[in-house]
Amino acid sequence: MSNNPLLEHHTLPPFEAIRPEHVVPAIEKIIADNRQATEALAEQQDVSWDSLAAPLEALDDRLSQAFSPVSHLNSTMNNDALRDAYQQCLAMLSEYSTWVGQNTTLFQAFERLRHSESFATLDEAKRKAVDNTLRNFRLAGVDLPAEKKQRYGEIQARLSELGNRFSNQLLDATQAWHKDLDDAERLAGLPDSALETLKANAEAKGIEGYRITLDVPSFLPIMTFADDRELRQEVYTAYVTRASDQGPNAGQHDNAPVIEETLALRSELATLLGFDSYADFSLATKMADSPQQVLGFLEDLADRAHPQAQRDVNELKAYADESLGLGDLMPWDIGYVSEKLRQARYDISQEQLRPYFPAPRAIEGLYRVTGKLYGVTIAENTQAPTYHPDVRYFEVRDGDTPIAGFYLDLYAREGKRGGAWMDVCRTRREREDGELQLPVAYLTCNFTPPVGGKPALLTHDEVLTLFHEFGHGLHHMLTRQTVADVSGISGVAWDAVELPSQFMENFCWEREGLDLIAGHVDTGEKLPDELLEKLQAARNFQSAMQMMRQLEFSLFDFRLHHELQTPSAQDVQALLDDVRSRVSVVPSVAFNRFQNGFAHIFAGGYAAGYYSYKWAEVLSADAYSAFEEAGIFDPETGRRFREEILERGGSRDAAELFQAFRGREPSIEPLLRHTGIESKSAA
Repeated sequence: MSNNPLLEHHTLPPFEAIRPEHVVPAIEKIIADNRQATEALAEQQDVSWDSLAAPLEALDDRLSQAFSPVSHLNSTMNNDALRDAYQQCLAMLSEYSTWVGQNTTLFQAFERLRHSESFATLDEAKRKAVDNTLRNFRLAGVDLPAEKKQRYGEIQARLSELGNRFSNQLLDATQAWHKDLDDAERLAGLPDSALETLKANAEAKGIEGYRITLDVPSFLPIMTFADDRELRQEVYTAYVTRASDQGPNAGQHDNAPVIEETLALRSELATLLGFDSYADFSLATKMADSPQQVLGFLEDLADRAHPQAQRDVNELKAYADESLGLGDLMPWDIGYVSEKLRQARYDISQEQLRPYFPAPRAIEGLYRVTGKLYGVTIAENTQAPTYHPDVRYFEVRDGDTPIAGFYLDLYAREGKRGGAWMDVCRTRREREDGELQLPVAYLTCNFTPPVGGKPALLTHDEVLTLFHEFGHGLHHMLTRQTVADVSGISGVAWDAVELPSQFMENFCWEREGLDLIAGHVDTGEKLPDELLEKLQAARNFQSAMQMMRQLEFSLFDFRLHHELQTPSAQDVQALLDDVRSRVSVVPSVAFNRFQNGFAHIFAGGYAAGYYSYKWAEVLSADAYSAFEEAGIFDPETGRRFREEILERGGSRDAAELFQAFRGREPSIEPLLRHTGIESKSAA
């Protein structure tokens, strides 16, 4: 047990010292220590915040600080030894979490705190944390009889294992397929940046030519630019059949059994706790009041967007037929034809914009935008330990005072799961010694890496992703809370957590923002007016189609968890087909197994919550409209957004925070305006 870095206190994770063999012994030791300490705390009769809640927070933080870097490395530097250690820990952590959540003695101690005279003297954040804790005890089954408590624990442990298996199988399936080409003949239409990426893929494996993989920096250019229709079809088929019973690797890493068991167990868990469905259980910690409210919200948006989306598709089909000779538009044609139509209509493409978004300039611009909005400065700390040469560590300062930090991991690589995300490394809290622990975030993307010693050139879409994830990071890092349970994103309703992230994307469309973000890689020239006008004109190109796609995912997720109790793979597919028949406007194919790669709901935190993206988009669009009214870098509006939304974390309900900032309840109109969706009457 000696010299285990995960058992030592560190301000930042000692990544260079962590080995897979450290993981299981450290987590076992901390859980054993925590159990013993928790039992002693729970036995107190005269309880206070300082004697009960604060020491429990310290126990949680010690465990979090040990497991956080392990979990992050499992996502970004995955290998067999680490994967095995991580898997072993999930079962232990699930069992421990259930034990705490169902500890009747501890629950009663918190009840005594809640009803004590001292409770009224606590500040807002501490009172909210106590109320959240009592709610979470009930959601963990503290009131259940012994045999049902045991079953709850078994279900949670198995769900944790299944989520990890889903993620692993999707990663393995993504990396199991590739296509090698000796020359670039079949890659006609691809821009030089994409060809360089495919060439680098091949060189990394010691082969000549070009290698296509299913990682987004490889997959997306094929679907968007490759003139070879058969190649697009082949790559598309491999991508949409990952981890399924279909496609070139049919039956390998199949996630269908994982989905079936996950859904059945979620339904059983909800029933055990007295909820009608897992969707009802999910909403117990969200802004939305009921499944009916969520479904009504989604269906209303679908009604508003559908006519316009259908017109978008009709235009696409007509263009494909008349200009490209594609009489029968197929799914693998959508991205390609859309890009051709965008260029024909607006004379602009993502590739034209790349030279204006070299990654170093875009990152610097992101920090300058943040500084103008919130008055903070951001600087790199090259002395901080990291876990890969591409990863950089930055500090956030308010004046001369350090207030937060974050790791920036931008580029795709082998062993790194796909997508983009923010995760918590350290939470802002007042430590038991009275010192303030500063928040630290992980910010992770999967952009095309730099090739040949030149800086990576980002697409505008990638810049939007960078700003989105940094918005999550700011929510975590600019918090002023000192109670871990409501600090940063902790305790924030899941359907409001996308507000700060989506809000930040707006600055990537405005001249004032882009002047800080964009600069030509060779000359430093700002984005020319002509290109900006084209970019803004094309902003809502196919926006209704895109909205319908998100609504398809949201309705599928929510209905799946609301309507089906013990579904088979066939039931899941039938529900998805039904949702598509109602809201999808683009062509689909029978072999598409989208659900088998839907990691957000089967390996992330979005089960019966994917609707959150659209729910929070209403909030973010309305919040940004306040800046449109006052000036997008208006310091007073920026100060209020920081103070009322970002700094307060989960210390108050999200609806109250929004009203405090905006002065009223949210309106859907700014979202419709920003996305170019016409009103019902106009449609």
